[in-house]
Order: sequence, then C-alpha cells, then structure tokens
Amino acid sequence: MTISIQEIMNTSPVIPVMVINNIEQAVPLANALVEGGLKVLEITLRTPVALDAIKKIKAEVPGAIVGTGTVINLETLKQAIDVGSEFLVSPGVTENLIDAALKAGTPILPGVTSPSEVMRLMELGITQMKFFPAEAAGGIPMLKSIGGPLPQVTFCPTGGVNPKNAADYLALKNVACVGGSWMAPADLVDTGNWDEITRLATEAANIK
Repeated sequence: MTISIQEIMNTSPVIPVMVINNIEQAVPLANALVEGGLKVLEITLRTPVALDAIKKIKAEVPGAIVGTGTVINLETLKQAIDVGSEFLVSPGVTENLIDAALKAGTPILPGVTSPSEVMRLMELGITQMKFFPAEAAGGIPMLKSIGGPLPQVTFCPTGGVNPKNAADYLALKNVACVGGSWMAPADLVDTGNWDEITRLATEAANIK
C-alpha cells in the first residue's frame, strides 16, 4: 500500500536530506538516522552512487521510508521509481514532471517559492509542497503570507533550515515538517561517527 505524502510529512518533524558519496556509508548512515527517530530519508541524486544507495537502504534498513530528492526531469523520475522510491522530492516543478508522477502513482513533493506556483499545483490536486530554497525565498514571513489566502496547502521548508530556526518553521500552521542535512554533516559521515549522528537525529526528531 502506497503511503501518502501527507503521512510521510507527518512521520517526523525533520526529513534528513542525504548526500551519499560512498556506497559503504549508506546503510550505517541510514541506520543511525532511523535509530535517532528520523524514519523518512531523502537521498538526493547528486552523486553517482545515489540510486544504489536507495536500493541498499530499502533492502537493509528496517523501518526506513526511503525517497529520492533532486528529481528534476522524466529521466530522474523514472530512475527513482525503478529503484523503489516511496516518494519523490523536486527542487521545482514542471508540468511534465508532475504529470508523470501522478500517472505513476508515486507521491511527490514538488518545490515552490511563490503563490502562483502553489495555485498551479492546487489545480492539479496537489496540496503538499516543498518550499525551497526556504530562507532565500523569504522564509517564515513568506510562508505566513502564503498561508493567509492559501491555508489548505502544507509545506516542507528546505534550504537554510537549521537547529536554530527549525522550531520557528514548525510552529507555523502550514508547515508539517522541515528538511535539512545538519544531523548528518559530511565530517561525521566521513569519519563514521554514527553515534553522534544518532544523537543529532534524536535532537532533530524532538524539535517542536
């Protein structure tokens, strides 16, 4: 049974945005994050091993809800679906991309920065969206402004969200969760400091 994008957004307050450079780090990193309470994992298609990482994590990390980020065209959408991604995340939105995702039946979180983009997606029946790049696009004041005339839309702000401002974003009525990478910084991943990543993930999972 396909889990809805709203259910995915409601699973935990923070979705880790993961850039995996070394396939051997994929499973221990995912395990560390899930152990800390962050079950929804977004693996970005920014590295050559990303697709293999998604397959390994799905096969070897119980409890993980594994999605693909940086889905930007029909090719990357097909690749993400072929490896079994449970949801898709895009930094922006095109009609072709949304049409293909809807036809495939795979939940997608398309990126928006303006009321016009939000309204176009609403016409397609989409009311869950990624607000990206959050801080650069106006941050909390922008989301409050969009929420006035368009209260039926729920967002996952990503881009510039960090431990200092995450709680403020999550306090907004139209924010279900946030995305970020601070709980798995490159230096901890490279040194295999999984205990510290689990500690940071636990902190993130308890942000309110």
